Amino acid sequence: MKTIIKNVNIITPFDVIYEGEVLIEEGIIKNIDQKNGLNEVESNEIIDGKGQFLTPGFIDIHNHGNSGYDVMDGTEEALDKMAEFHIKNGVTSFLGTIITSSYENMIKACENMVQYKNKKDKSQLLGIHLEGPFFSMEKKGAQPAKYIKEPNVDDIKKIIEVSKGKLKMVSLAPEKKGSLNIISYLKSKGIIVAMAHSNGTFEETKMAINHGATVATHLYNGMRSFTHREPGIIGAALIDDRVYCELIYDRIHLHDAAVNMAIKMKGIDKIILISDAMRAAGLEDGDYELGGQKVIVKNGAARLENGSLAGSTLNLRDAVYNMVHILNIPIHHAIRMASLIPAKALGFDKHKGSIEIGKDADLLLMDKNMNIRASIIGGNIIWQKK
Repeated sequence: MKTIIKNVNIITPFDVIYEGEVLIEEGIIKNIDQKNGLNEVESNEIIDGKGQFLTPGFIDIHNHGNSGYDVMDGTEEALDKMAEFHIKNGVTSFLGTIITSSYENMIKACENMVQYKNKKDKSQLLGIHLEGPFFSMEKKGAQPAKYIKEPNVDDIKKIIEVSKGKLKMVSLAPEKKGSLNIISYLKSKGIIVAMAHSNGTFEETKMAINHGATVATHLYNGMRSFTHREPGIIGAALIDDRVYCELIYDRIHLHDAAVNMAIKMKGIDKIILISDAMRAAGLEDGDYELGGQKVIVKNGAARLENGSLAGSTLNLRDAVYNMVHILNIPIHHAIRMASLIPAKALGFDKHKGSIEIGKDADLLLMDKNMNIRASIIGGNIIWQKK
């Protein structure tokens, strides 16, 4: 099967190719050219992009749920419904994020994601992100306090065993006694270690980075505040080139200036846009649940009854939009933060994350206002705006 997508402005990792064309063969990008540069006679299908942007599909490595469902529901239906929401909002692949819970519930969620079979007409589940339970009580945020534990390698070993290679990232507080051993162990297994819900000092954070931690989970949120005498985890993450920084850019979790500062310090190649969405994403304001806790969503902001933010109702399309229209970030840079950079951080970039020859044809058609008009997986349009 050979498909040509023509008459599109192609967002590559480096620039925009105006009036470009892409050849896809058996789900893989085989060629990229300028207008009328490809032989249409040999193709089985021609898709006219009508002058829209052609971008790589977004990859959300940190999201708990949407459309009324959550990873912790532990059902095929929940993952199906989440994947349907993702594909309509430009996310062609994602990690399912497990919140701190009982050990039994976390195992159940892992097993469900291992057993889950990706559907051709939905976003693709790439693996598991375990957010917890080894966190700081002082910076727990919306992580349920009663399930927060001290680091235990045996617990991690069991989850790795159950996950059958699907566990891709683990978030923990690096300052906790025993965390460094877990970081080293996870690194030896090829699992990415992220630092989160931490009251760690600058020195404690640097030690974790030296042991193999490479991601700062939702930078600024759920971590020791920065001061000029104790820069803490924020300072360490911002100045160490080994660390990728997640950002929830919904303009609720972060001030625009804080986002701008992170970009200026890290550069676009170390910023990962995430949603950290919970089950209320895509739905109206009201009462919801996260980790067994009541969450009140008002004006799009999700909070526990004590006022703590509890995930978000964001989607990556809106995060990219904010980058372009609020911070004036070039569109190819903003899209890179939602596609290629998360792929690089987790080691998926050989096959996903950008429009380059040899990569999977997971793509989006997007209009000039950055509205998703079509989502493409493996070269096939699987969702289209009516």
